[in-house]
Amino acid sequence: MSTGVDPSTLTDEDLLRELGSLYDTRLDALRHAAVQAFGEHTKRMNLLEAEYVRRRPAREIDPGRLRAGARAR
Repeated sequence: MSTGVDPSTLTDEDLLRELGSLYDTRLDALRHAAVQAFGEHTKRMNLLEAEYVRRRPAREIDPGRLRAGARAR
């Protein structure tokens, strides 16, 4: 079964749009989709997120999102 367009072929703009679309539908998929459909949603999300991280290995990391930052809250 196909999981959509190969993320490596997407432009940065298309990749971000696809991720946004998936995040917009995530809760609905979790709550209402069949197990198989939710699994496919998860696979696609993982592929797109992995591509984003591959393209931006040195992306800015919010210190508050690190373990030490979370403990400081």
